[in-house]
Amino acid sequence: MNLNQPISMLAGLSPKEFMQKYWQKKPLLIKGAFKDFKPVLSRAQLFELAESDEVHTRLIEAKHLDGHTKWSVKYGPITGRARPSFTQESWTLLVQGVDLINADAARLLREFRFIPDARLDDLMISYASHRGGVGPHFDSYDVFLIQASGQRLWRIAKQKDLSLREDTPLKILSHFEPQNEYVLDPGDMLYLPPMYAHEGIAVGECMTYSVGFRAPKSDELARDLLIRLSDDVQDLIGSKLYSDPTQMAVAMPAQIPPALQHFAMSALAEAIDRPIVFSRLLGEMLSEPKDHVWFQSSAPATTKVRKGAHPFPNGIRLDDQTKMLFDEHFIFINGEGWRATAKDKTLMRLLANQRSLSKEQLTSASEDAVALIRNWLDAGWAHSSQIVPK
Repeated sequence: MNLNQPISMLAGLSPKEFMQKYWQKKPLLIKGAFKDFKPVLSRAQLFELAESDEVHTRLIEAKHLDGHTKWSVKYGPITGRARPSFTQESWTLLVQGVDLINADAARLLREFRFIPDARLDDLMISYASHRGGVGPHFDSYDVFLIQASGQRLWRIAKQKDLSLREDTPLKILSHFEPQNEYVLDPGDMLYLPPMYAHEGIAVGECMTYSVGFRAPKSDELARDLLIRLSDDVQDLIGSKLYSDPTQMAVAMPAQIPPALQHFAMSALAEAIDRPIVFSRLLGEMLSEPKDHVWFQSSAPATTKVRKGAHPFPNGIRLDDQTKMLFDEHFIFINGEGWRATAKDKTLMRLLANQRSLSKEQLTSASEDAVALIRNWLDAGWAHSSQIVPK
């Protein structure tokens, strides 16, 4: 992708200009972002998907009584019997992670790869009957809202009061004072930065796609990294015994010795003060697939290759569910870290960025890289480019 090339998806801005002027700064309405947009799933296909346990699904209903709205939430799978009728107003079906099981949805997400993959969360589809929505709220992450079918009215505001109602199962703002209103038609898109108050209301029945970008919290990140670090701590710092040959007799035996406190702090500091280790742990964490992701091999990869024959005559491509990232030192794929040799590092980074490699590009792979890729094919993390997995 040419980061300096203006694109219609960003209202004629280049990716570089969009990131500098709008990303995490202010909203952007883009009329006609996607010309002749076609939904990746029909209404019937979406409802069928909502009945499975392959995705996370919620059914949200609003009942408007005497100027007050009462909200209810049901969690999936959502069967046809559990859904309200299409003539009933003010209900919404939310289906998350559609990109993990639908190739067209995965391709749509790749339009946003001018933003780091490590920040990408998923594509959620929202179906709503007339007046349906989830109430005024804010997100702690960046989101692109794509109108897939029908119309939706968006009301947005940059307000400081983000207090929430306590009488609903949803995170709905107690007070919402919209500053701008937009009606989105199919193919239109609205970008909203984090903490921007907004409310979407269906005008007739409609479908909206939400492309979300996760923003890890510092406390959660630290906790997850420390948990992962604990698995390796003995290999990192050994198992030294505390000793105190100079310990004096004490009159207050319940007091913790300062020397023991210092010993514990030194052990923790020694374990943490390892940037390379944290680099590996972070990459493994960020590339970890979601809990409900399952891979399926599409072809046997361990058959013997005739001497002199190319091991991957059709090239390879990553499975749509595969997460592949890299940093200065490591290559990461689906929660595993691998420190590539200088020869293979360029090739593996190319695979992570392109998500595919041709037969010619794979010619330079070392024996170790070939063996590793064959393991990925066996696991279903990658596929022969000639084979389309189900």
